[in-house]
Parts: sequence; structure tokens; C-alpha cells
Amino acid sequence: MARLTAPVLAEAMTEQTHAKDLTLVLCGTGKTGRRVAQRLRAHGHAIRIGSRYGEPPFDWEDQATWAPALSGVSSAYVAYVPDAGFAGAADKIGTFAKLAVDYGARRLVLLTGRGEEGAERSEQAARDTGAALTIVRASFFAQNFSEDFLAESVRAGVVVFPAGDVAEPFVDADDIADVAVAALTDERHAGQCYEVTGPRLLTFADAAAEIASASGRTVRYLPVSPQQFGSVMIEQGAPAMFVAQLIELLSNVLDGHNAHLSDGVQRALGRMPRDFTDYASAAAANGAWAAERSPGLGILGSDRTGSDG
Repeated sequence: MARLTAPVLAEAMTEQTHAKDLTLVLCGTGKTGRRVAQRLRAHGHAIRIGSRYGEPPFDWEDQATWAPALSGVSSAYVAYVPDAGFAGAADKIGTFAKLAVDYGARRLVLLTGRGEEGAERSEQAARDTGAALTIVRASFFAQNFSEDFLAESVRAGVVVFPAGDVAEPFVDADDIADVAVAALTDERHAGQCYEVTGPRLLTFADAAAEIASASGRTVRYLPVSPQQFGSVMIEQGAPAMFVAQLIELLSNVLDGHNAHLSDGVQRALGRMPRDFTDYASAAAANGAWAAERSPGLGILGSDRTGSDG
């Protein structure tokens, strides 16, 4: 029988602790959820993927799936689709958070959008449950240009979006995941609200130019009105009610009031956030924009911050 040295014993105790601590990662196959799950798994934490195709399945539109997904869970990463700022989101998030607490979840990390009044109502609904809550308020995801609804526009060479010349501090989804994992694994983050952004402001024209430089492609930005944007979405098959809520959200958050930096990454992680140039270089190197596509918005369920689905 092997002798239990101090390092071996410590490792065994850590494994036992992790085995007891099951983390539910909602939208666990999406942009941030996938990254959160990967990081937790890499550090030996037991996870359960919360998605319609998970085991057990989880669906925000079917409350009957919530309790089975929460069974045995000690913490949860809560990402809501289509957006925590949409109508009805606060009620659902509050109900889910209360159920999570009732089922014994000791820690919740909620992803919301920065500068959204509706998202703030969702945050308050989660707080009202008494959960040990950490809020991660994100600016516009950099990965929306490569992993979501703007990717096809980039490949087509024209980024069509209703942002005018407003500047945005695009945040890397890897930074969001790092902050979320820190909050899920260290109780010192309980009660905190981290507004996470990138380290500098860029207009959408600036972002298109950065992507063009990194990828070697011709990419330009074409500003359109919210109404024009919505009309194209509907033509492409997006539900009219979803489009109406999305256009209202975009009109509110892209009015200039979010054109400033926040220090959430620095406070949570003790380092600077990743720059958009680094994101674009890495995405190009990984072939994010290599495939040729026809022009189009490609939007059927994503929000300003790129909610995971």
C-alpha cells in the first residue's frame, strides 16, 4: 500500500472536495458557457452542462427541466437566452435562482449585459433570493465577430450593424470565463458585481479594420438603422417579437452611454483584459473567417452581448 505523503493526501482531499461540488453550467455549449465548462473541467471540478441536449436537459422555456438539472448542484453559472435584459427575463431568472437556493446551491454567477435596465432587474431578482451571488456584466463580445451573428458578415466583407459611430469596449469571452470561474471557485467574489470590458474603446469601423488587418481580408463596416437591421432579420426568418425586443435593446445600449471602460477584469483577476487586436489575431490564426459565405446577418437568436444558447 502506498504511503500517503502530504502532497498525495492533499491531492486526494482536493479530488474528494471537487467530486462533492457539482457545478451546473447553463448554456454550457455557448460562447461563455463552453469556456467556463472547459476551465472548470481542466481544474478537476465536476460539472453538468445545462442545455436542451444535456443530460438531464435544461431549457429556459420549460420549467419542468430546471429541478432535475439542479439536483445535487452546489453552484451554477447562469446565462440566460436570449438576453437577461429582455421582457420576462427577470421573472425567469429570479424563479430559477430561488429554486437553485432551495436545492442547495451555495453560489451563483449570473451573466448579464452592461448598461441594460432590463438586465439590472434580472440582477435584482437574483439578489432577492438571498443567493451568494456574483454578477458579471459584460460589454459587447469580441467573439460575436467570429463565433456568432457577425461572422458571416465578416466573411462577406461587410459588417452590417446599427451602431453608427458609437465606440464599444469589446470584451473577450475568455476574460468573461476567467472571471466567472474565479467567482465559482472562490467565495471571496460573492456579493461582487464585475463590469467586464476590454482595455480600450473601438468603433465598429475600428473593429472591422482590426479584423481586416489580422485576417488579410477586405472587411468594412456598414452602419444601418435599427429598423433596417430588423427588417433584414425578419426576412431571414427571425421571429418578429424577438426582433422587436432586440432592436429596442440595441437602440438603448448603443446610444453612447456605454462608451467607457470598466475595471471588472482587473478587480476580479488582478490583470488587464485582453485587447481586441490579440483576439482578432488569434481568431484569424484559428481560421475563424477562412470559409467563404454569402452576405447576410445570420441572426436567429443572439443578443448584443452574445448570449449563449
